[in-house]
Amino acid sequence: MSPRDNVTVGLTITKSEFTDEEFEHFAAKVRTDLTAFARLLDQPGFGEGESSIGAEVEFYIVNRDLRVQSINTDIAASVQDPQLTVELNRFNLEYNLSPQIFKGSPFARTEQELLSAIQRINQHAAPLNGELVPIGILPTLRQSDTGTEAMTDEPRYHALSSALIKQRGEPFSIHIGGNDVVDLEADDVTMEGANTSFQLHWQVSAHRFADYFNAVQLVTPIVLALASNSPSLFGHHLWDETRIALFKQSIDSRSPHLKTWRHPPRVYYGNGWARSAWELFAASASLYPPIIPLMSDEDPMAVLDRGEVPELAEMRLHQGTTWPWNRAIYDPTGDGHLRIEIRSMPAGPTAVDMCANGLFVIGAALAVLDDIPHLTSILPFHYTEHNFYRAAKYGIGAEIIWPHKDQVQLQDMPLLAVARDLLPRAREALKRTDVDESEIHRLLGIIEGRIETAMTGARWQRHITEHLFQSLSPDEAFRSMLSLYMANQKTNTPVHEWARSP
Repeated sequence: MSPRDNVTVGLTITKSEFTDEEFEHFAAKVRTDLTAFARLLDQPGFGEGESSIGAEVEFYIVNRDLRVQSINTDIAASVQDPQLTVELNRFNLEYNLSPQIFKGSPFARTEQELLSAIQRINQHAAPLNGELVPIGILPTLRQSDTGTEAMTDEPRYHALSSALIKQRGEPFSIHIGGNDVVDLEADDVTMEGANTSFQLHWQVSAHRFADYFNAVQLVTPIVLALASNSPSLFGHHLWDETRIALFKQSIDSRSPHLKTWRHPPRVYYGNGWARSAWELFAASASLYPPIIPLMSDEDPMAVLDRGEVPELAEMRLHQGTTWPWNRAIYDPTGDGHLRIEIRSMPAGPTAVDMCANGLFVIGAALAVLDDIPHLTSILPFHYTEHNFYRAAKYGIGAEIIWPHKDQVQLQDMPLLAVARDLLPRAREALKRTDVDESEIHRLLGIIEGRIETAMTGARWQRHITEHLFQSLSPDEAFRSMLSLYMANQKTNTPVHEWARSP
């Protein structure tokens, strides 16, 4: 989920302080890139290749006591895999999975690659008293585990933290309600590293990008609720997806005391239904001040004049320092393409659960795609944003406002009822693609299992922990629950099939 993904875009960060002049030159170059991007989007056939998927999975590293183990650089140095990268905090790693053409069994291939990567990395982590855990927020994390000492010692993270703190001018304030309440302050961005996610990339047709993007925006709250796996922070039971609140507040660079106009938070759901791909990049440039003004030597107009595909490094870098929950990505690789980065889903519980979430969000988006112009005209955007935060807070117990093709009036509906209605439509939409029916049946069967049992990773964690509270201290209960979680996770059995009692 991190403010580190996409931050470098091939440009090397070697310092953490920049001059006003550097910021001005960078902003001007972003505007030039946007002009070039508009030209590129107008070219016939741009971004019309085969659909594909890719994914990134973030992990915690724990020791034998199931506390965080700050050894990410040691593990990365030992593994020597370019697809494995260190994260903002020293107890986090990220694995970047290989892109897969969206045909046959793309998620089965992704699942097998992920399982073998975890096994291989754990072989290197074990001698260092470390083990990977894919989970939204580690239940045994303590506030003392965060702070300056927790940050991975790399210039890009220092630059990022320094820029966000400088803009804010005071500590980050974090307030999250729920069954319990957390109220705290942080002097750096390391609280953000408490969040680990499964980020899905979906390459879609450039000329219909806005429709695809809006379809994903519409269905994300339902997928998020069914995927929820982050019900606690620092020993407090909070939202089903506590990450959503924590991430937004832990890097909110806005000063709360400025009386003048201020930009929206850099972590956001959207500013309205999208009308074009260009608009999503242009809005980032106009709404958010740059924070890392690294420059390339490219003249994008000259590159286009030569009939080549420009890098647009400044535009991409700026886009990479804003963190909408669904983000538009321009990739200049090959002939260039656009994709949607779906950023709100948590890591875990298992590889197969994450793959089921990935196929479901694509299937659900395809199910509503052809009705998107109508659905977005009858549902004001702020209701979808409202649905997203409801889903994050209440998970599968949420009520959301959902538009129907033939519905006259909008109304609150149980999220599970909407999911139950959407699932067969997602199945039918996927059958019209080149994905194997066996993959659709297997993975959407997992989503169906969660709907029918009303069991998600968040609900399982909460249920087991509350059971353990009867005989153990809170600290011991969270640790015992995590031990059970890790044992189940290793079997790759879907979470809705896990035993309900410790």
